[in-house]
Amino acid sequence: MVDENGTTEASEEIVEKSEEQEARELDFILDIPLELSVELGKTRMLVNDLLQLGQGSIIELNKLAGEPLEVYINRKLIARGEVVVVNEKFGVRLTDVITPIDRVKSLAAEDIER
Repeated sequence: MVDENGTTEASEEIVEKSEEQEARELDFILDIPLELSVELGKTRMLVNDLLQLGQGSIIELNKLAGEPLEVYINRKLIARGEVVVVNEKFGVRLTDVITPIDRVKSLAAEDIER
């Protein structure tokens, strides 16, 4: 049967089935745990300086206040963002998400380096 748009009910059913099938095919990865980490900055210090740290110590990082921080999943850069406070808790607002193509390129570059 053809409707006023020129499509058939059968073709719509095929599209719906393929979308459902794709969703089922991805379901198995939805419960895989990932490690998400946010990097505010880095520094290097001597063991002696590390042992001197105590409550209230300040560690100077290699980034300036207001610079974007990096968001990693399983040690792979996936986004950049900024710190926000929501209901007295810290969070991260993503400002720049790395495109899937760029993520794949970075993985390929890592393989070449190894």
